[in-house]
Amino acid sequence: MGFFDAILGRSKPKRANLDDLFALPPAALTLQAAADFVPTGVGAVVFRQVEGSAFDSAERESVALISSDPAASVRQTNDGFGYTWQVVSDADANVVNLVTNLHAVNAALVNQGFDTMLLCSTVYFAHPDGRRLALVYQYKRGTFYPFAPTGPKQRDNALEIQVRGILSGELPFEDDMSRWSPLWDAPGMDENPRALES
Repeated sequence: MGFFDAILGRSKPKRANLDDLFALPPAALTLQAAADFVPTGVGAVVFRQVEGSAFDSAERESVALISSDPAASVRQTNDGFGYTWQVVSDADANVVNLVTNLHAVNAALVNQGFDTMLLCSTVYFAHPDGRRLALVYQYKRGTFYPFAPTGPKQRDNALEIQVRGILSGELPFEDDMSRWSPLWDAPGMDENPRALES
């Protein structure tokens, strides 16, 4: 932080650390024990797509890494807002494997110099009563926040605050709730979780 930033009370946001994602598996256990939200085995990496062979190579590298895992699958979709979602699924709903594969996508893009294109990573959860939840990692802030949609352009703010309270000791949460951006119609959010199948 610079001298003038200190005088004016400005602070630099925490920079992303891709290894923060590895805090998600133990946090998932805590969330399941405290609130009955079960990992669905689905998550996504969201990035702004750019043209060029280096970017195409980074995308191919990440897909190849994930495809080498027999329990994992990956699909890519564009959201109409200029962002691409690489949606990763783990057939066993294993959060450790899912996070490892999401990290591989991130690392492939960062290694090719496209870290500024990364927007966020998500890991999805479901409750037996049908509610859905995402834990979202923001790269530019180096923080997490919960997102709990309840319908078209509606979210459960009380649940989001509850989840922050449950996991505040395990994940670095975003303090500024105005930055808890909604991810309406997030690809993969509504996929049926294997863990809840009877």
